[in-house]
Amino acid sequence: MASVTFDAATRVYPGQERPAVNELNLDVADGEFLVLVGPSGCGKSTSLRMLAGLEDVNAGRILIGDRDVTDVQPKDRDIAMVFQNYALYPHMSVADNMGFALKIAGTPKSEIRQRVEEAAKILDLTEYLDRKPKALSGGQRQRVAMGRAIVRQPSVFLMDEPLSNLDAKLRVQTRTQIASLQRRLGVTTVYVTHDQTEALTMGDRIAVLKDGLLQQVGTPREMYETPQNVFVAGFIGSPAMNLGTFKLEGDQAVLGSARVPLSRATMNALTDENDNQITLGFRPEALEPTSEGGNGIPVKVNLVEELGSDAFVYGSLAGEVADADLGSGEDADQIIVRVDPRRTPMKGDTIHVTIREGEQHVFSHTTGERLPS
Repeated sequence: MASVTFDAATRVYPGQERPAVNELNLDVADGEFLVLVGPSGCGKSTSLRMLAGLEDVNAGRILIGDRDVTDVQPKDRDIAMVFQNYALYPHMSVADNMGFALKIAGTPKSEIRQRVEEAAKILDLTEYLDRKPKALSGGQRQRVAMGRAIVRQPSVFLMDEPLSNLDAKLRVQTRTQIASLQRRLGVTTVYVTHDQTEALTMGDRIAVLKDGLLQQVGTPREMYETPQNVFVAGFIGSPAMNLGTFKLEGDQAVLGSARVPLSRATMNALTDENDNQITLGFRPEALEPTSEGGNGIPVKVNLVEELGSDAFVYGSLAGEVADADLGSGEDADQIIVRVDPRRTPMKGDTIHVTIREGEQHVFSHTTGERLPS
């Protein structure tokens, strides 16, 4: 096994001025499961392909263990890649698909069969070894693709959105299988996804990218509880964090009749550039209903999403704050509130909510960076 290091790795596609990946500095520990996550076009797949040797590195370098592999051919990097579209040979059996790379490498037939059978047992594919891919379900095909990587016994697994083609229920089932399998094998794994729920449930650590720039690296709990900027705050979490612009009045953030006290540390970190404004973030579960006459934020209910054990209100700001800049994630027109599923409001109702003390996230209005709270 081996660690992975991106040392200011940069990729600029021909004809483009802006790098697809710009000076990526990232360390993946030996045996770690690291998830690269971000919106489409953020550079996560490009980063993975740079590690695989499928994309050139225009500046910086990439190391696997202590070995600089920046200019090494993909076949010599000791990596195995699992693709989004499975990439199975339709005319070959499951066993032949899983062992094909070993066959090309000249591995003895007895060893190939042994490795294939061991991988099939791990992946619960033993009874399907003689079938062709067309006779398998989507989840089984993806497990065959995983098996093909496992038999290689590589130093690093690379996975490029391997669950995107599966239905919702199978995706949940398969992601738990992949995570538990990786922990059992202990192979360093870099996993790319645009689904932040996958990132939160699978990874030892998460790296969030935007426009080719690394935004934050941390454990799922760190990313959820202490996002370092407005982008990470709005991207990580489902439903997304509510983010809004509040006015500063003394040591309070004010939106209509809602007033949120700010700590001395927050006030000391503010500069004149903030123009007497501050960005507050708060999760749907950090809001609680209050009486109409209280100091709450008025929300007109547009939709109630009932999930059995949970219920979420999707609404828009009402009353004197109807035009305020407050919304969930990148949606500036919608605020999300988690409510008691046994006492849900009706569509068209107006509820008033307050932020629980100490559960707000504070960001600079100008830079979007996190402020001490």
